Amino acid sequence: MSEQRILASSAVMAAGTVFSRASGFIRSALLVTALGAAIRGDLFSIANTLPNMVYILLAGGIFNAVLVPQLVRRIKEDPDGGDAYARRVITLSALFLGAVTVLLVVFAPALLSLYLNDRYLEPDRAEHLDSIIALTRWCMPQVFFYGMYVLVGQVLNARGRFGPMMWAPIANNVLSIGMLVTYLLVWGPVGDGPQLYEPLDTAQQVLLGLGSTVGIVAQFLVLLPYLRASGFVYRPRFDFRDPELRKTLSLGVWTVLFVIVTQAAYLVVVKLASGGTAAGGDGTGYTVYANSLLIMMVPHSIVTVSLATAILPRISSFAHEGRLGELGSTVGSTMRTSLALVLPFAVLLPVVAGDVAGFAFGWGGGEDTAASFAPTLALFGPALAFFTVHYFMLRGFYAMEMTRLVFFIQIAVSGTNVLVATLLVPSRPPAETAPMLVVAYLSSYAVGAVVSFVLLRRTVGGLETPQLVRFLTRMSLVLVAAVAAAWSVELALAGLGERPGPLVGLVRGGASALAGLLVVLGGARLLRVREVTSLVDIVAARLRRG
Repeated sequence: MSEQRILASSAVMAAGTVFSRASGFIRSALLVTALGAAIRGDLFSIANTLPNMVYILLAGGIFNAVLVPQLVRRIKEDPDGGDAYARRVITLSALFLGAVTVLLVVFAPALLSLYLNDRYLEPDRAEHLDSIIALTRWCMPQVFFYGMYVLVGQVLNARGRFGPMMWAPIANNVLSIGMLVTYLLVWGPVGDGPQLYEPLDTAQQVLLGLGSTVGIVAQFLVLLPYLRASGFVYRPRFDFRDPELRKTLSLGVWTVLFVIVTQAAYLVVVKLASGGTAAGGDGTGYTVYANSLLIMMVPHSIVTVSLATAILPRISSFAHEGRLGELGSTVGSTMRTSLALVLPFAVLLPVVAGDVAGFAFGWGGGEDTAASFAPTLALFGPALAFFTVHYFMLRGFYAMEMTRLVFFIQIAVSGTNVLVATLLVPSRPPAETAPMLVVAYLSSYAVGAVVSFVLLRRTVGGLETPQLVRFLTRMSLVLVAAVAAAWSVELALAGLGERPGPLVGLVRGGASALAGLLVVLGGARLLRVREVTSLVDIVAARLRRG
């Protein structure tokens, strides 16, 4: 697969991700409009996030990081193209996830006791605790369908079908949007009033919890026609004593440990975040943190994940054939391509954070609620750059099946996150809970990026480091000029208001970001930043052909 083909495969995935993230953005805006960013919003946000966290803890690492390299090998080496192996994995996973889901629904209160701040155990929070337990039980069946969605999607990716997995979340988001619109029609927006701090009643719990779960079910079902179209027909297989299946599980041991460390750190994050809103007042918590992270993840999902997913089968083949130099070259060049698109977002987001927050979350008279997102959003911008480097480095290790080393790297990442968060959050007022959690996130991935880059470079013999240094040097000059241009526009339009609503946020933030991006394009052309100019030329050529 050439660089052009990598970009082409990435474009298919990116197109799906753009639509998926756009619909997800609408969902997030409606969620904050309906429930706010205080304790009522946190009740649903935490309950709806727990299934995904538990799924990742129990199976996500094996599915995402170990299964694709194994499937690529089986497709190349097995006479049946890896079909028998895939059937065994799907059958075993369905049995495991089904049993776990039932247990999680039953023991939801015990699970929540791990994630919630002790403030929820006090008498004046009893109704809030009952509300979040009920919501969690409605949401827990998502664990099974998250797992089956990822598993089927990875089978499709290994067969070169990258698009469906990126497009399927749109079905989930459409159903979730319908659910939230229904909520707003029945109960109206929460605004900035006392409802922000009230628990959810039974009807609200059923609508929100069941509606969220139905969306994940639809996301999984969308993939099934594409799986059959790829030539794969699923038939249950219970002969689990397959040597290759045992190899997958043995490789997954270190990945499971990796995920345990990651989720242990995230448990601390959720517990600290839940305390920010449980304290009442102007505290920020999980809703602000998670929705700000969602915005940061837009360029990551569109650019980084698409590129990394496209090269994973290729670098897995390089690793299998012992061509480590080509593996390093592919990872290095693809990472620079990703950074060419990610870095402008990372440096411009702090400049326009207030306007982005106003546009995203200022609907329904929630300008004050939206303003609480701005500091958190601003800090997530720089964190994205470090996260991108770390993400690509791990793809290289996964391709070589070096899951044990990845586990030890993650100890450093998660340890830094927990250490910084536990030092900062209790020492700051509740309003700064979410921003301090982002400082911990940024610190952890700065450590992760440096450590993983050094180790992968040493392992494969190089990551085109001279080219990376030249790219970063030139790009830094371009980005300084872009930030200055965007900031100048922000200052010129400051009279529109300090706490903008959606319209002002769109106009001022859009104008500032546009000014910055135009400087990026012009500066990259002037300084010959090939990673930017080549992408622009490819897009222009496709538009001319169109």
